[in-house]
Amino acid sequence: MATTPGFLTDWPWKNLGCFKYIILAPWGMQSVYSVATKGKNEWDYTNLMVIPLLVWRAFHNQLWISFSRHRTAKGNNRILDRSIEFDQVDRETNWDDQILLNGILFYIGMSIFPNGSFLPIWRTEGIILTILLHIGPVEYIYYWLHRALHHHYLYSRYHSHHHSSIVTEPITSVTHPFAEHIAYFLLFAIPMLGTVFTGTASLASLVGYVTYIDLMNNMGHCNFEFIPRWVFSVFPPLKYMMYTPSFHSLHHTHFRTNYSLFMPFYDYIHGTTDKSSDALYETSLMRREDNPDVVHLTHLTTLESIFHLQIGFASVASRPQNSKWYLWFTRPLTTWSMILNFIYGRTFVVERNTFEKLKLQMWAIPRYSIQYPIKWQGQAINNLVEEAILEAEGRGAKILSLGLLNQSWELNRSGALYVEKNPKLNIKVVDGSSLAVAIVINSIPKGTTEVLFRGSLTKIAYAIVSALCQEGIQVSTIYEFERLKLCFRAQSEIAVSKTCAERVWIVGDGLSEEEQLKAPKGTLFIPFSQFPPKQARKDAFYCHTPAMMAPPALVNLHSCENWLPRRVMSAWRVAGILHALEGYNVHECGETIFDVNKIWADALKHGFHLQLPFASHY
Repeated sequence: MATTPGFLTDWPWKNLGCFKYIILAPWGMQSVYSVATKGKNEWDYTNLMVIPLLVWRAFHNQLWISFSRHRTAKGNNRILDRSIEFDQVDRETNWDDQILLNGILFYIGMSIFPNGSFLPIWRTEGIILTILLHIGPVEYIYYWLHRALHHHYLYSRYHSHHHSSIVTEPITSVTHPFAEHIAYFLLFAIPMLGTVFTGTASLASLVGYVTYIDLMNNMGHCNFEFIPRWVFSVFPPLKYMMYTPSFHSLHHTHFRTNYSLFMPFYDYIHGTTDKSSDALYETSLMRREDNPDVVHLTHLTTLESIFHLQIGFASVASRPQNSKWYLWFTRPLTTWSMILNFIYGRTFVVERNTFEKLKLQMWAIPRYSIQYPIKWQGQAINNLVEEAILEAEGRGAKILSLGLLNQSWELNRSGALYVEKNPKLNIKVVDGSSLAVAIVINSIPKGTTEVLFRGSLTKIAYAIVSALCQEGIQVSTIYEFERLKLCFRAQSEIAVSKTCAERVWIVGDGLSEEEQLKAPKGTLFIPFSQFPPKQARKDAFYCHTPAMMAPPALVNLHSCENWLPRRVMSAWRVAGILHALEGYNVHECGETIFDVNKIWADALKHGFHLQLPFASHY
């Protein structure tokens, strides 16, 4: 929001939320009706192309968002090192409002101007006229409009909203108040109306011009430079006809320079070109890919989880993962994506963070949760994980932490397989079990004297039971009694639960809904598993899977880790960071469990803490 919002700041359909596109329904239905009732020779293809054009624009913008976030996370040619936080993501979630506005205005324009309907596919003279009108009136008027928007009166009421984003993303380009977008549409309508009035308009000129605007807008707001030098060497005047991301980035850091739309020509004429434009361009081109200190290796979970990653849908990634009804329509696309990942997929960078002096990255294995239990895929997954470990070591990483099923005991014995195969590894492999145990223990309310244990018997489970017994807390169980008693013969605190009346349940994989229904009202379920149990009770409390809130010093964290809330990181991811901060020069994998109290104290010392005593309460 602008510092002092002015008239027509909010969008008219703001309160409609995700149902805002219903505004286009009357025009869409009219187009369908015309197709159904008229012969093919009577179809108005100009009218029919509006909805496909809007879909194409949304898809085009999303391609730029994903490409930009992936490249920015890798670090090569990055322009600014400053971070993006959740407030910017929230501010820019309405980037599609301008697409909806343009659709409405296109339909209104066709009803007002008869020459705007039944256009041919191509007219060369109309395309030339569009180019000339853009180079002349549009670029020049925009330059002075933009300078006017930086006057303190208009800036505080409108344009400051756009400049709240110092580090720009492609969708920053269209993050403006409603009134500003009205002004921009009137400006960009000059070439379109010019061709309509002269009878030279065509589908190619209209669609091409809108696509050009989106292309240049998105490109100019990327936080990395990728226009090669040879482009300007081959045709030197292009320097004045096409801006670059670094050129426009200076406008967002210095504010009073580089006002041009897409053509720096007018900045050079009026002396408002930033003196450091060329230097920043060269510096950005020479910047190499980041070498991380810590890598967290995760994988895809559900078919739709690709959209939940930071390189996916920004608004979806900024919220805890859950099933979205509108993502069901992407099933054909995600199914093909799964097949292609299986055949050609390689580990890819998901996001980049910094904490104190550490450079952190999250990488993802292109495999889904449902593929990990399949035995014949185990070797291929292990190869991908091992390749990621060796690549991280080659890039200078000190620590690699294994997330989700990448540390499955059945798959690789919590990472021990890779250490045994590569005894000369300098990078340390961390499975985070010790911190997961510490978080579960410290999530139990003070004064608790008994808990019920239910879940698969993993090394984390044994460590939790051992720690609880040492503290004198009675551990009751339903099915695991014999195996636990066998492992802890000297522990009299292990017993069989006959009534399931315990108010604190320590749960892992395998917890059924039927078992949850046996718990008394107000029971606190504390999972120690990688994946959360399916919540079957409306009168109970459910903790998150082992996780901690990140300290403020950990920056550029603007997406949620799977189902966890904002700025909450899984124990397995935090453990890798602590390994690097404390300089632990040992692996934590296989049967290894560190001193739980020490790892907990180290986490608190560096600012990590439990977020809430429970995850959700119905």
